[in-house]
Amino acid sequence: MLTWSLRGRMMLMLCAVVGILLVSCSVGLYVLLSRQVYSQLDQRLQDAAQPVIADLLTDSLTEKDVDQLNLPGEYFELLDSSGHVLQRSHNLQIGAFHLAPSTFRGHQTSFQTIDYAREGRLRIAAVPFQFGNKSFVLAVAVSTEEADHILASFRGIIFLIVPFILLLTASVSAWYVGKMLAPIATFTRHAESMAEHASGLYQANLWRPLPVNSSRDELSRLAVTFNQLFERVASAVGQSRQFVSDAAHELRTPLAVLRGETELLLLEPRTPQQYEESLRVIDGELKHLSKIVEGLFTLAMADAGQLRLANEPVYLNEILEGTCVLLTPIAGLKHIAINRNLSRDFPYVGDETFLRQLFVIFLENAIKFSPPSTTVQIELEQSNGTVQARFRDRGVGIAPEHLAHIFKRFYRAASSGSSDARVEAAPSGGLGLAIAHAITSAMGGWIECQSSPDSGSTFTVNLPPLR
Repeated sequence: MLTWSLRGRMMLMLCAVVGILLVSCSVGLYVLLSRQVYSQLDQRLQDAAQPVIADLLTDSLTEKDVDQLNLPGEYFELLDSSGHVLQRSHNLQIGAFHLAPSTFRGHQTSFQTIDYAREGRLRIAAVPFQFGNKSFVLAVAVSTEEADHILASFRGIIFLIVPFILLLTASVSAWYVGKMLAPIATFTRHAESMAEHASGLYQANLWRPLPVNSSRDELSRLAVTFNQLFERVASAVGQSRQFVSDAAHELRTPLAVLRGETELLLLEPRTPQQYEESLRVIDGELKHLSKIVEGLFTLAMADAGQLRLANEPVYLNEILEGTCVLLTPIAGLKHIAINRNLSRDFPYVGDETFLRQLFVIFLENAIKFSPPSTTVQIELEQSNGTVQARFRDRGVGIAPEHLAHIFKRFYRAASSGSSDARVEAAPSGGLGLAIAHAITSAMGGWIECQSSPDSGSTFTVNLPPLR
């Protein structure tokens, strides 16, 4: 089956439309011209008949005035009401016109065209008139040669111009369609190149935006859309590769510890105390692995838009108080005090499990990166219907250049405060803040962070107002 390219189909459609319009206009013009030419010819016949009829009415019909007529290119016949020829002009020597019978039944001038011997095609006007109580018809004829010549010349012009215009249309459309489709061909080549190097799109030397003209037409908007798509694909591929690399790095350490401890346990018999110590190490690493796997699952569900959140009445102050109680022992190991005033009720409708996980992430983060013997401040307030849960620590802080990246998965940045300190934007296996961001976004809220090196950090969770 023959398939046409888009360029070929557009050219064919354009030529077909132009051709139909040309033929329709040409036929219409030809019909109008034909009517006009024959209308003028008919008027000429009537003008020629009037003086002859006037002369016949003045003189007696027996004087044979019509027989004496010999006008160049004009022919006359006088007929009675039954169609018998009474007189015939001198220049008309061959037979009668053989007019249609209907000519003698009406009282209006009628016109017809006949083929008549050597004179060729004749245009005849049959003009009825009364003489006394009798009816007569004066038939006036002229050759249609001049009118036919005009119409034939017009037909020749049409047959010459229409193919020329169609050829010109095809040439212009080929150039114009090619020019219009050139950006699409560029898009196609660019997309093919991007597809061939899909695994390396995140590399700067492979990402090239499409040119966008200033006309802001449909192709320009398409180019902008393609650029946005390519940029997001490149970013997604880069993030995926970085994510896999970081996840592998995070999993490598606990797996190596588990493997080492297991090999030591199997190498030779050990005392119960040694077995207990090894199992504690294995248990800790397994918990760490569980955090990473659960975090990855939560993020995968959030990315797929399948993070199911329950809508149940809860009290945020109670959930936050329970979080503080849960992490107080961990804070006590570093002599960190958790200051909060949560006596006021904050009713809300949301998912208690995810809200608790959200608060645990920020409180655990504040405790983990706060120096010993400091204080973590927790506040819960409402502003313009939005509930704000604020976590303030006195830790090492986050440098300004890293604030835009702290919600990325497995993101870690060295602190500017000391050479050996670390600012880990995501505890809980390197996914904490990424999970918090996903949960908050799924709830329709957002997170704000204010931090500077050696001055601590303040994370504010903004939950949307109740509907």
